[in-house]
Amino acid sequence: MKFSLKYIGLYLFLIGSLYSCGITKYIPEDERLYTGATLTIESDSVIKNESGLKTDLETVLRPEPNSKFLGMHLGLYYYYKNQKEKPGFINRWFYKQFGQDPVYQSDVETYAVEELLLNRLENRGFFYSSASSDVEESDKEASVKYVVKVPKPYRMASYQLDSLPASIEETMKQIIAKSPFKEDMRFDLNNMKLERNRIDKELKKRGYYNFNNNFLIFEADTNRYDNRKFDLFLKLKNEVPKKSLIPYKISKINVYPNYEVSDSAKITPTRYNEKNYIQKEEFFKPKYLDPFIVIQDNQYYNPEDSRNTARRLSTIGSYKYVNIQYKEIDTIASDSLGHLEADIFLSPLNKRALRAELQLVTKSNNFAGPALELTMSNRNLFGGGEIFNISPKIGYEKQLGGDKSAGNSSLELGLTNELIFPRVLFPVKIDNNFFKYSIPKTKISLSFDYLDRTDLYTLLSGTTLFGYVWDANRFVTHEINPISFNYTELLKTTPEFEDILDNDPFLRQSFEQQFIAGFTYAFTYNEMVDVRKKHQFYLNFTFDIAGNTIGLFGKDQGPEKPKTVFGFEYAQYAKADIDLHYHFNFAKEQVIAARLFGGYGMAYGNSEVIPFVKQYYSGGPYSVRAFNIRSLGPGTYNVEIDGTSSSDYFDKTGNIRLEANLEYRFPIVSFLKGALFVDAGNIWNSVENPTYNGKDKFTSDFISELGMGAGVGLRVDIQSFVIRFDLAAPFHNPSLPKGERYKFDVDASVLNFAIGYPF
Repeated sequence: MKFSLKYIGLYLFLIGSLYSCGITKYIPEDERLYTGATLTIESDSVIKNESGLKTDLETVLRPEPNSKFLGMHLGLYYYYKNQKEKPGFINRWFYKQFGQDPVYQSDVETYAVEELLLNRLENRGFFYSSASSDVEESDKEASVKYVVKVPKPYRMASYQLDSLPASIEETMKQIIAKSPFKEDMRFDLNNMKLERNRIDKELKKRGYYNFNNNFLIFEADTNRYDNRKFDLFLKLKNEVPKKSLIPYKISKINVYPNYEVSDSAKITPTRYNEKNYIQKEEFFKPKYLDPFIVIQDNQYYNPEDSRNTARRLSTIGSYKYVNIQYKEIDTIASDSLGHLEADIFLSPLNKRALRAELQLVTKSNNFAGPALELTMSNRNLFGGGEIFNISPKIGYEKQLGGDKSAGNSSLELGLTNELIFPRVLFPVKIDNNFFKYSIPKTKISLSFDYLDRTDLYTLLSGTTLFGYVWDANRFVTHEINPISFNYTELLKTTPEFEDILDNDPFLRQSFEQQFIAGFTYAFTYNEMVDVRKKHQFYLNFTFDIAGNTIGLFGKDQGPEKPKTVFGFEYAQYAKADIDLHYHFNFAKEQVIAARLFGGYGMAYGNSEVIPFVKQYYSGGPYSVRAFNIRSLGPGTYNVEIDGTSSSDYFDKTGNIRLEANLEYRFPIVSFLKGALFVDAGNIWNSVENPTYNGKDKFTSDFISELGMGAGVGLRVDIQSFVIRFDLAAPFHNPSLPKGERYKFDVDASVLNFAIGYPF
């Protein structure tokens, strides 16, 4: 099925014309559809950043006209359709999703807009401006042209403090000395509001607990000048409470590690590092809890210390609520210094928890089956916020449909043990203040997996990790694992699988190197945590290197044979990935989401190929969705033309991966969401594998070797738990000969089922 761009364009033009004509007949005879307004600025002098001023003024142009999509008033069209006596289900649904009430010429009050323009100009220092408007009318439409005449703005000659009480005057002078206000700055009311907030924030940092930005007032004096200059004075309002003008110090800190709403006065506190730890019995050891608290005795009050303390305590994982309260102690109006008592109330989660997760797994390679995973947790194992998780798992998958070749079912058994310490475990003591935003966590894990792939092989693997993870700020996370061991062993292979390995020496080598000892690092920058941002970016960089350190102890097995450690062949490789996401939130629940991924792995030294578990694959619900999982590539390899009977159905992998995805997400109704998407990607090998007849090698012609597909998606999104169905069809298949690759093949459509969004 092929589409021509010229036919698509003609189709859209005809639809647009039809819709435009369709709404004209619904406009009342005594009305005209309001199509918007333009604004022109006329000035007798050069305006600095005139474009920014114009953008600011355009925000007051009211009302907003009806929006268009590809030149069509779709929202208005479905509004009119819904006014019929029997609009029908489809029209009602479209109106609910996209409908807009019409905006007519009679809704426009030009005089009110002119007043708003003048007010905005005065707030920006352009006093004595003028505004006018002109309405342009046609048969069924009307628009407005606004013109503002802007004189030379008023500019600041000096910025100074008025007389202030002695308790706050010196501090205010220090803060004003760092003001962004400069001589010749244009009068701007918004900047003055920002300056008040800045001063209030700085005063709070210096202990002025009761101060409020509303206590400050600006006065502009133009009497000394006749050339549009002014002196700006900052002063306090009348009758500001005296206790608002003195700093406060923390004189007492009470910490409740296991807070209950009851009388705690009878509990004898434990004194540690100038703090009172109040708990009936030792739930959380003070020496482990204290580093998370940055509020210190005999220091000036600082709200940032409170926020940092609350955030750090919340990251431990043992508490569901953190509440910090302050009380004034014996402070009278004549005092020059106030005192505060800080109470830190911590409400713990249940120490022990059990979570069971029953999954129905359906994969794009037609494997389906149930999986059961249990997680037993202890959230305060040794009284220092340590979290211990033990997770056994059992899963069974069977390939539905297709041929009945070997490997069409599998049984997986797994056990993961994880111990997380909310502090740094390191031979050399590290000052916790070095990590200002959050204290790193130390993670230790040990896992075992048993995989029986019917009629192919039985694989046993074990993994041990020791590392650290911490947040550098709200958006940045680092994870480093200096110790990483992975051991895999083929316990049993069948003649069919041995035949596959015989035909693919690279694959055999990737299974033979059973021992992986290395170092991993991951950097994550994630703006997705800020749901209010219109433009959101996500970047993940990972680096994995193995075999260097353990290679120092390698035993030579003879010429052209790999070295061993403890009798096992060990792998040597380096691998790096970059995963970049971008979300453009342009309307309510409507998102344009894009993703770029690039990965490269290089084997060296003791290895000629990267271990199988570390290789890349392409295709599937989190990749190029128009191709089955692990079926795309490598390169232009074609199973039907280049494959052999013994290797047609086995996973396709490579050491290079490139992918790009673009998706439009939109609401349908309630928790149902929709999507339109296009994907592209593939895998390659940097050194050609003879099994693939050289078609797997990465070359400069890689763009023409990308697998491409497009499709539609349906998502069930219930409080961020997402069940996703994506139906996609390929329109560029790199395994086909050049000249035949572009084909929108609906017959080859793939239905993907997954949990969570793809990116």
